[in-house]
Amino acid sequence: MTTVKPGAKHLTPERHPQQDFFVADLRDISSKDDMPSMEHPLFALKAGDHRVRRYERQGAVIEVKPGSDGLATIHDKDVWIYCISQLVHALNRDRNDVSRTVHFTAYAFLVATQRATSGAQYQRFGDALGRLSGTRIETNIETDGQRERAGFGLIEGWSVIEKGPDDRMVAVEVTLPKWLYRSVLAGDVLTLDADYFRLRKPLDRRLYEIARKHCGSQLSWKISLTKLHEKSGSTGPLKKFRLAVKSLVAADELPGYRVTLDAGKDMVTFYSRGSKGQIKAIKDLFNS
Repeated sequence: MTTVKPGAKHLTPERHPQQDFFVADLRDISSKDDMPSMEHPLFALKAGDHRVRRYERQGAVIEVKPGSDGLATIHDKDVWIYCISQLVHALNRDRNDVSRTVHFTAYAFLVATQRATSGAQYQRFGDALGRLSGTRIETNIETDGQRERAGFGLIEGWSVIEKGPDDRMVAVEVTLPKWLYRSVLAGDVLTLDADYFRLRKPLDRRLYEIARKHCGSQLSWKISLTKLHEKSGSTGPLKKFRLAVKSLVAADELPGYRVTLDAGKDMVTFYSRGSKGQIKAIKDLFNS
């Protein structure tokens, strides 16, 4: 029988301590994610996935088609999150130069998303841009109260504006699809926990954004394991998914939320990590 190792590490170490004042400036902007993509599994949970995926739920239909390099992964989604965060920050400051083309340095992106700043990471960043551009989405997801059938790349385009002496990317521009830009302008975004980028496993990241979208600031949110498996976009069997959830429960490292699994009923509950959420978890335990 397969067992779950208690206390398995799900968070990577802090790569860029806040004691570094330059790094602190780069991470001063809170990370934002758009709610439609938190609700629906647009991103693959493993690299090299070349399968066309179709997902239907509550009137929303999504078909994800890979490019030559495979589907964009949930780690590639960090580019989306970073761009959204920059846009929201600019909008909040009433800047008049906001558009769906976002300019930034590769170094700032690597630091803000808890990546190393080695040459290999610059190459991986470039690979992520390629997968995001190549992955095609056809969907009728509603944004800003508008539902339309549309097809688009996860990013419309990207380019390296400048390169350093060692041929690394320095400045980059990324153009987001109109669908995503409309969602940002409508305020359909949520703030992510700063430790989101330290989540090592793709499924943990997906479960966090599902919890953030549905539990939000509530004390708790409950869902069946079967429905959670479907919402996650996992292509593995339910048995393997159950083991992954058990590992997350044992480690108790999901940012912002504590996770429990009622094995008898196959129900998963996410509790807010605040004191009131902890009290509710204890009450639920005694009442079960």
